[in-house]
Amino acid sequence: MKAPAIRRFHRTRSARHGERGITMVLVVIAMVAIIAMAALSIDVVTLYLAKEEAQRSADAAALAAARVISLSGITSDPNNSDSTWGTICGGPSSSATQTAQAVATQNAVGRAAGSVTVTYTAKGTTSKDCTDFPTPRGAFGLNPIVNVQVQRSALPTFFSRIWGKTANTVSATATAEAFNPSNSGNVGNVVTGTITPVQPRCVKPWMVPNLDPRIPNTSCTNNCQALVSPTDGHVMDDGKWPTGVAGERFLLIPDCRHRVPGSCSLRSTPQANFPPNGGTIPNFPDANLEFLPGQTLNDSVAVPTGAGGDLYEQAIAGCDQTTVYYCGVPSTSPVGNGPNMVDLGTYPADDTSEAVAILIGEGNVNSGSQPTGQDYFNPYGTPTYPLFSSTSGSQIFAGSGNPLVAKAGLTSGTPITTSNSIVTVPIFDQQNNPINPTGTSPVTILGFLQLFINGVDQYGNLDVTVLNAAGCSNGGGQPVGTAVAGSSPVPVRLITPP
Repeated sequence: MKAPAIRRFHRTRSARHGERGITMVLVVIAMVAIIAMAALSIDVVTLYLAKEEAQRSADAAALAAARVISLSGITSDPNNSDSTWGTICGGPSSSATQTAQAVATQNAVGRAAGSVTVTYTAKGTTSKDCTDFPTPRGAFGLNPIVNVQVQRSALPTFFSRIWGKTANTVSATATAEAFNPSNSGNVGNVVTGTITPVQPRCVKPWMVPNLDPRIPNTSCTNNCQALVSPTDGHVMDDGKWPTGVAGERFLLIPDCRHRVPGSCSLRSTPQANFPPNGGTIPNFPDANLEFLPGQTLNDSVAVPTGAGGDLYEQAIAGCDQTTVYYCGVPSTSPVGNGPNMVDLGTYPADDTSEAVAILIGEGNVNSGSQPTGQDYFNPYGTPTYPLFSSTSGSQIFAGSGNPLVAKAGLTSGTPITTSNSIVTVPIFDQQNNPINPTGTSPVTILGFLQLFINGVDQYGNLDVTVLNAAGCSNGGGQPVGTAVAGSSPVPVRLITPP
């Protein structure tokens, strides 16, 4: 018997045996790619965030510089007749330039190895010194344009170091404008043939007639010099006091004869006169302008503690955002909640006194006492021009009643860039808008005054200094376009770089 045949099978090597370890190699390669992508993304995100920070820094700096120009009164002096532009925007030592640089360097991009370049533009021409521009009514003086470029050239990177590039540069540019509507249909950086009105917010309900109480310096009747032109809205007396409106100081007093709550009986005296009749704060100026209470129909916001529930008082102490004071629209046209109205059903003296004292932080409104606590100019009695300038010695200083002094640790007497004492009031067309002896009367707004409240007394008389003026006409001359909204009569806004 034969032995069974034994078939031998030879084990063959697996075809996949040679692929052992390939997964690890692929993982290593993938990890290198993933790490490289992650590093690259870090660089991209770093540059993107730096670019965004640079843009925010440039935006804030441009707006801050335009705000300084808005408060300075330059737009009330479009011809630079007093050669005062230099202190505001005349090169690296000027207030607007220094403010832009200070704001930009508050940002990490501008502060770390950054450069901030500030220039000004008028009709396509750009310069670091605004006094280089021609001055005939307009161009830069009407609508000042500020350009700010923020650049950082030593931004560290990660992935780029592989190729020896250890730093990158990011930059951003912003352009802001302080838009003054005065005579906007004729001159300015943009000429359209259409008056561009303004629609400021938080306007105080003090209707001021279109009369300049200090021009001339004699008895001023209803035919005295106008503040703004009813035809095209230009400021009638541009420049600084004593020949122009910027820097004027006068009394703003209620045009009511009797101290009767809920009723304003109009005075028989002119709406602007010289000298005043009833100023009680020491060192009050020697001219006055009588205002009428404006109609307020809705609650205000940001009303400080202590202000009464009366809507008129709320609008003074806080911010009336619902009443639309639309400059340059006839009183017959509905605006917002209707035409702007004078309301003689309000007696403004007591409410004005109480609300203004709360607004500006004035501690004493009694007759015969020097008002204290509010922000102030230096020197208090004779502010110089420009009214906001580190070189003129007349910038605004914080008073002891400033909320930042009480709550944020700011020292009284510290220079500040904004203040609750800065207010906007409407100018109405008293020539063509008769006022009913009782009730309400529609009025057309011709423009606005930006005022600094130096103090108020117990009768509602306000000691004010004019910071700026803006006019828009009465809508009966040139066409009126779409309004530019803002927080002041010379709104500050970011615009497309020229």
